[in-house]
Formats: sequence, structure tokens, C-alpha cells
Amino acid sequence: MANISKRNRRREKEIQQAAKNRRELIAARLSRRDLMKLGLLTSAGYLIQKNGLSARAQFSGGGSFGSGCDRRWWDGSGGNGTPTSPPTTPFLEPMPIPPIAQPVATLSPAPTVNPNTAAGEARTRPHQALLTKPPQKFYEVHQREQLLSMHPQLPLQRLWTFNGTVPGQTYVSNYGEPILVRNFNDLPAANGGFGIQSVSTHMHNGHTPSESDGFPTDFFGVGKWYDQHYPNVLAGFASSHAPNGDINESMSTLWYHDHRVDFTAQNVYKGLAGFYLLFNQFDTGNETTGFRLPSFPAFDIPMMFNDKNFDPADGTLAFDLANRDGILGDKFLVNGKIQPFFEVKRRRYRLRWLNGGPSRFYRFYLTKSDLTNHPFYIISNDGNLLPNPVQTTTGLFMGVAERMDIIVDFSSFAPGSVIHIENRLEQCDGAGPGNTILPAGQGNKVLEFRVTSDAVNDQSVNPATNPAFYAVPTRVAERIQRCFKFDRSNGQWVINDQLFDGNNVRFRVKRNTAEIWNLEGGFNWSHPIHIHFEEHQVLKRNGQTPTLIERARKDVIRLGENDDAQIYFRFRDFVGRYPMHCHNTIHEDHAMMLRFDIDDVGNDNENGCGRR
Repeated sequence: MANISKRNRRREKEIQQAAKNRRELIAARLSRRDLMKLGLLTSAGYLIQKNGLSARAQFSGGGSFGSGCDRRWWDGSGGNGTPTSPPTTPFLEPMPIPPIAQPVATLSPAPTVNPNTAAGEARTRPHQALLTKPPQKFYEVHQREQLLSMHPQLPLQRLWTFNGTVPGQTYVSNYGEPILVRNFNDLPAANGGFGIQSVSTHMHNGHTPSESDGFPTDFFGVGKWYDQHYPNVLAGFASSHAPNGDINESMSTLWYHDHRVDFTAQNVYKGLAGFYLLFNQFDTGNETTGFRLPSFPAFDIPMMFNDKNFDPADGTLAFDLANRDGILGDKFLVNGKIQPFFEVKRRRYRLRWLNGGPSRFYRFYLTKSDLTNHPFYIISNDGNLLPNPVQTTTGLFMGVAERMDIIVDFSSFAPGSVIHIENRLEQCDGAGPGNTILPAGQGNKVLEFRVTSDAVNDQSVNPATNPAFYAVPTRVAERIQRCFKFDRSNGQWVINDQLFDGNNVRFRVKRNTAEIWNLEGGFNWSHPIHIHFEEHQVLKRNGQTPTLIERARKDVIRLGENDDAQIYFRFRDFVGRYPMHCHNTIHEDHAMMLRFDIDDVGNDNENGCGRR
């Protein structure tokens, strides 16, 4: 045992030195492509074994190895080859709730259809709907650096923010209420260790015109600004549906985040993400009307989950570019705080859960003090309300960028009771999780609920009565099937054996038509695949009918080891360029992304589906 301890201490020292050297490369704002040009990557895609650059890369094999994350006995680290973060005491601080964005009366200069480049706007394409869907509210947001606390036992962190908070302010709007956000890049001249000071903000997954979607190569630098127009319209409003679109296409929980090509992982990890909530005449935000879901904001709570790693030497936020599989942190954050607590009343709550990444998958349970599971209801998947609530006592599985709205009833707990959100899914590196579910109490407790009151008035609907929400939208005949394989080639993440090139239009979708896409995963890794603009319906997963939770609509489809999925789309209303990519943001930045365009002609590219 003495020899093992000595070896672990030596290993930890090597890991810390390697991490220090890699941070110097990151601070130089080198992307993976830059490292390849400099000869700092092996043919397999690892950092070279030289001068301590890489202490772990050759041992990374994917997410499906034995129980207990066997490699940790020699790794001596926080997992995935990163140094162990400084210790922190859990549940010291309350969970913050992001502030609600407040509109401004006017913007100067006034928004224009064509880019106002003379005044400093970086947009390159005209607005498609500014005149037909004029904004009713205007917002001004400044992306800037801010010193913020993630835990009282760590130093203030130099984070990148939207208007000074992490997560950013929550936009709250209604269908039929278009808005315009003027986004200023006020980031500092020095990146403070990682990240790049050019940005492209994506509103995930709004029915948004291409020029406002946040395409990865629509980035703009410090001192520039960009007007993004969000019409807040139902899909189909300008095509084959009723004039106001299909009510069954309504969405609720969206989010926005940086999408800058090659640097999405670093910029989002540094703080550039927030919530965007939509209401309508059914999902009203008032529990006495419509679907009668718990009232916003008192009992309707957005919760963003992230895991991060901190430098053991000085406690500052650390990002490791070397991990081509993905980054796992050993600190778990909710709304920007490490393991906070949240006080609840004895009644029902709507909790909007978002896996903000960068690479970890979760299986969340509500663990009671006696280590039994508290049941809850899933009502929404990726911002789309399910036809009916689905109860679970066996946890909730979430890939990166997935959102799940749940209803939790705390009325059965006595005041003073404590319940934990516990992640019990074992994941040993960034490539993806294995199949091991840890016993209750042995997972990662990410948040503590504290029941604070006697029973209070609750007029929200009881999900046990099986209320109906939206129906699954009607399908029409598809024009074409396309096939995509998500794999690895020469150490790079690829789609159909190709890397991302923002100038390369891989295929063209004909507007106002439907398509079926067949997605196939690879061996020994997992990919949460996100397709911009339109939601999809899951037709089959591994040849089988999908679960009740996947039978509505989604914008992220999880591909586990050797999974395949068949999904259905209708593409309507807007034209322009959009991406499809893996939302493990490390994979995305390492080129697992493609561009497709929507126009009025379309083509038949990527339709080689002979394997099925």
C-alpha cells in the first residue's frame, strides 16, 4: 500500500505539471487545429508525450469500462486525468436564481433590416422577419468579464458573463411577442487563461431565422455588436399550417449559449449561457389558468447543472484542452454555485433542469434521508411538453444540452426535511458513461432541498390525474431519407468521415418539406446530437418504439455506444444555414459538426442509407 500511495503522489505531481503546461497552450488561444499545425498532436489526436504536456491521453479509451472507474487507483486525480480540485464543503450557500432580463425603451441606433456595419454591427445577412414580425420589446446585453464567487472556500473567479451574472439573465417572453436582443462584445483584451474574445450567441432551440440563430462562424470581436431577432412564432406560421402556426409545436424551456466555432466549450465553460422561457395561452405561468402548471417565478425554477475542475494550486477555474474525449469536473454546480441548497415549501414545484455540460451525462434521483427514492413526474423533454406527465422512481437520464421539466411534490415532507438531487450515473471519462448506476447515497449529491414550512396553498394541477398537454404534431410524407454516422477518424470526431467546414454546405433541405434522418453512433463513446432550428420526432431507437419520454418532440438525440435512431422533421418558414453537431462541446470543437442549408430547391446529398 505504501508503494501505491507513493506512486499516486508522484502521479498527482505529474498531472499537475502537465495541466500547468497545457494551460499555457490554452491561454495562447490555440484551437485543436492550431495544435495540429504546430505538431503538438499525435496521429491519434493526443497531445505529445513531451515536457509533461500530456499525463493521461494514452490511457483514455472511452466510457465503457469496468465498474468503479478502475483507472483511478493510479490516476491520482479528480478523474479523466485532471488534477483534484481543492476541497469544498457542500450545501453552504443558497442556490441563486438568475435574474429576469428587463427590456429597454429604445435602442440607438434603431435596428435595421440590413446590417448596420457603419455603426459597428457585425451581422452579415439581412433580417428575414423584422418587418413582418416587428419586435415588441428590446433588450441590450453586454458580454463582459466579472469576478464572481462559485463557493465561499474558493477565490473569486474571473468569469465571462451576460450583463454580469452566471448563468446569464433569464429571458421571459410569450408566443406572439417578438423581441430583439442587441448583443455587445465587451470582453477583456486578455482571456485570463482560456476562452477566446469573439462570440456567436445561439438561442437553443428557437424557431429562429438563420441570421439570428448564432451560427458558429457568425462570430464577432470585441467592440462590435449584433442584433438578434427572435420572432417567438410557432413553427408552420408561414407554410402549410394555420396563420399562427401549430400550437402542438409550442416550446417552453430554451436556453442560450456561446457557439463560436472551435471555442464553444471554453467560452460556455467560462460562463456564457442562460435560460430563455416561453409561455402561451396554455402554459401560462399562472397555476390558476391553462394547464395549471406551478406559477412562475415563485414555484417554477430554472436549474442549470454543470461540472467543473479547479486548479489545486490557487483554486481558479481550470479548463483542459488535452482531453479529446471530453472534460469531467469533480465539482458539481447548480446555477453557478458548487453544491448549493434550495429552500422549498410543502407543495408542488416545476423544476426546469438543464444539463449545461460540457461532457457529463447524468442520471438524477431525488434521494431521501433514508436513502429511498422520492418519485417525481417528467412533463417536458427539450422544452417540449409531453402529451401527458410520466412518473419515475428510477431516475432521469440527461445528456448534454437536454432539458427536462419535472414536477416535484414536497407536501409529504415535514418541515426541516432534507432531500438531495443525486447523480448516480457512473462516468469515468468524457467519452460517455458506462451502464453502472451507483447505490443511493453513493452518487454525486449536487443540490440539497430543505423543506421550510407547513403546507401552503397549491392550485397547480396534480400530475397524478394524468392531465393532457400538447398532442404530437401530425406527420406528412417525407421527401427524402438521409443518413449520418458519428464516428472517430485519425483521432478526430467526424460525421460521415468529414470534419466541420463552415463554408462547406453538406446538403440542402427544401423548405416546407419533411425528411427522415437516420443517425448512427460509434463504438465506445456517446454523442448528444443537436440539430438547430426544427424539433424532431423520434420514430425508432435501435429498431424499437421509443419510450414515452422520447415520443414527443426533441432537439437533442442521445446516441449511446453503437446506438442508432430514426428521426422525423418538417422544415418550415425560414431559410439559411444551420448546423448539426455533437453537444459534448469538446467533440463539437474538435469538428464533429456539419452545415446544412434550407432553401426552396433542396438536394439529395447524404442519402446513402443502404445499411438499413
